[in-house]
Amino acid sequence: MAKDTRFQVKKEQKISAIQQTDERMTGRAGLALFEAYIRSIQILPLIDRWFGSMRKNNKGLAITELFVQLFCFFIDGTSRHITWFDHLKADEGYAGVIGSSNLASSHTIKRLFSKFSFVRGYLFRRLLQHLFIWRLKITKPKVIMLGMDTMVLDNDDALKRHGVQPTYKKVKGFHPLQLNWGRYFVDAVFRGGKKHSNHSDTADSMLVYIVEKIRKEYRPDVPIIVRMDAGFYDHELFEIMEYLKVGYYCGGKHYNNVMNAAGWATDWQTFSSKDKREIWEYTEFKTRQGGWHKARRTIYSRLIQHGRQLALPGLVKDSIIITNLGMGGQLDEQIRKAGQEHLLSAHNILAEYHQRGADELANRALKNFGHEQLPFKRFAANTAWYYMMCVSHNLFEAFKEDVSEPVISVSVYADTIRRQLIDTAGKIVRHAGKLIMKVPRATFERLQLDRLFAACQNAPAMTG
Repeated sequence: MAKDTRFQVKKEQKISAIQQTDERMTGRAGLALFEAYIRSIQILPLIDRWFGSMRKNNKGLAITELFVQLFCFFIDGTSRHITWFDHLKADEGYAGVIGSSNLASSHTIKRLFSKFSFVRGYLFRRLLQHLFIWRLKITKPKVIMLGMDTMVLDNDDALKRHGVQPTYKKVKGFHPLQLNWGRYFVDAVFRGGKKHSNHSDTADSMLVYIVEKIRKEYRPDVPIIVRMDAGFYDHELFEIMEYLKVGYYCGGKHYNNVMNAAGWATDWQTFSSKDKREIWEYTEFKTRQGGWHKARRTIYSRLIQHGRQLALPGLVKDSIIITNLGMGGQLDEQIRKAGQEHLLSAHNILAEYHQRGADELANRALKNFGHEQLPFKRFAANTAWYYMMCVSHNLFEAFKEDVSEPVISVSVYADTIRRQLIDTAGKIVRHAGKLIMKVPRATFERLQLDRLFAACQNAPAMTG
């Protein structure tokens, strides 16, 4: 009987063994793009100017090279543990990808962060603000919409950490105050967990400084609007923003005079969310609380329909918005000159305030990009680690806009960029005195890597 050969498989199609090689290969070829982008935008001279004094002698790695390796560590996102630097140090392919012949060990990173003091924490804030002004000059917005909020970093399982305290979310951790512009973090103050939203004068001083910086380095006449939740309901904060000629939407509180005014109101209008799933009705009036020097515009809204389900009165908590927009004065005139007069109407104020969810998404994006659990025991070291994560996140968002947007949407989270772009196989070879990264043809064509690399080299540089 003849032998049946229909199901024979060629032996060369099967892997018969796994062996090691001394060739410089990597699974993070996409980091080469980010590394080229970092050096092209001229952020390293700023880092050297502000942090270079931390290096006491010429031994070891320069501060700028340590920052590049830390930026790449956060972009890579493979591990949140500092010991991972020891694994990276033994990987010659990784060293070739990020353009460094000498990689830092975990002990080097620990020594670096042990040198950070509270004073140098302000330098990180300055760096965040500089990145923000840089993006403003590129995008040139007619109106700057900022979001002020806090974010809980859950460190509940930390044994002993300076500043790890009970938070309002009933976990122990940190509770930084953050000011964001879309996906970018404009400024941040790292704080212990028990600090509430409007603790002390932190929010006041943050706004005063950033408004002055915007008007000095971007445009003196640009309208600025700040979105806040009810945690920042404070007439002193309102007065400061009114003095600065800054607009605000702030969540209100259900005081008796506000509820009574809503009860007597007869002029109600409807508002629908973008997806038409929620329908609200709203009215507006002026209210004045004890201690206020004047009455402020108040927009009262209540949910009447969610999907096909009608909402019964009293079962859904109504929302209240306090604002200084549409009250006349210089701010309203600036908004009209910018061609954004629609922002003054109650309907659009309600719509913009509902966009506070986008500010919450910025916090979610930061946690997806980095991690909540901070690695050090000392508060100053964890402060520096948190700011390094924020700066890396801003650079990552700028990289998406300036480089990877042609092939990957800027709205995606970090995990998508890592899986589709960063986690790319590559081989590093030297040819004609040049170091060249080779990747599979299918990957090269799918990601248009030649186009992306050219965008990295021609990225808009920072100034100042």
